Amino acid sequence: MSKPKPKPLRKAVLPVAGLGTRFLPATKAMPKEMLTVVDRPLIQYAIDEARAAGIEEFCLITGRGKDSLIDYFDIAYELEATLHERHKLDALKALEPSSIQAGSLVAVRQQEPLGLGHAIWCARSFIGDDPFAILLPDDIVQAKTPCLKQLADAYYQTGGSVVAVTEVPKEHTNRYGILETGADDGRMVEVRGLVEKPKPEEAPSNLSIIGRYILTPEIMPHLSKLEKGAGGEVQLTDAMAKTIGEVPFHGLRYEGRRFDCGNKVGFLEAQIAFSLERPDLANDVRAFLKNYVTEL
Repeated sequence: MSKPKPKPLRKAVLPVAGLGTRFLPATKAMPKEMLTVVDRPLIQYAIDEARAAGIEEFCLITGRGKDSLIDYFDIAYELEATLHERHKLDALKALEPSSIQAGSLVAVRQQEPLGLGHAIWCARSFIGDDPFAILLPDDIVQAKTPCLKQLADAYYQTGGSVVAVTEVPKEHTNRYGILETGADDGRMVEVRGLVEKPKPEEAPSNLSIIGRYILTPEIMPHLSKLEKGAGGEVQLTDAMAKTIGEVPFHGLRYEGRRFDCGNKVGFLEAQIAFSLERPDLANDVRAFLKNYVTEL
C-alpha cells in the first residue's frame, strides 16, 4: 500500500519583527530586512526564493516600525505612472519582483520579542492545518537551485519536516540549533533530536540549522504551550524536537553558499558575492577589488 502524497507546500512565514540592533544607526528608521544586497532588499531575496519553491501565500511576522516592509510589496501608483511617462522601461521591469498578487500577503504583529517559536505561533491562523516554510531573511543563499526549492523537493520525497543544515566548528555550537543525527546518506540526515545552543562539550553533533525550514502543522500544538527555553524565549527548536516520532524529520545539507546578513561581515561579503554574479557589474567590481587586495 503506497503512502499518501504530502499536502502541497504553498505557505511561507517570514519572521521580520527584530530590531536589527547590530546595524544601528541604519536600522533606527528602517527595517533591517530592507537593507539591500546590491540593489534588492533582503526581504526580496527571501520572497524570490520562496516563489521558486512554489510558495503562493506569504505571512510577515512584523513589529512596530516595520510597515515599510508591507508598503514595499504594494503598488506605487505615482512612481509607476512617472516611469511610464518617461518611458523608463528598464526601471519598470526592475519593480516587477516587488509585486505580489492581491490577497497573497498578510502581516501579523508580534507585540513582544518572545522568541522565534512565539513568532511562528503568531501565524497560527495563517498556517491552519497546512505544511509551511519558514525563511529568515537574515540568511541569503547563493545557489543554482534555490535553497528552499531543495528543501521542498526533500519534503515531497519524505512527507515530513525538513530543515537546511550546515556543519559549524564544534566551538560554535552554542550559537545554533544543533541536530542529534541518525541515518545519514551524506546529504540527507535523519533527525533524532534537536538542542538549542548547546555547549560545545554537550553538542550531539556539529550540524546546525540555518534560516530555512519546512514544517508540518503537527508543530503548532507544541508551540501553543508557549513554553520558554534557552534565553527565556519560546524556542522553535524545542517545539520541533517534540514532533520527532510524530512525523518524518530530516536535515538537508543544501547545495549553495550561505551568507549571514545578520552581521556586518556576512552582509559585506554578500555584496561582493552577488555583485560578481551580475553580468552588468562583475567586471567593474573585479577591477576595483584589485585596489584593495594589494593592501592585505
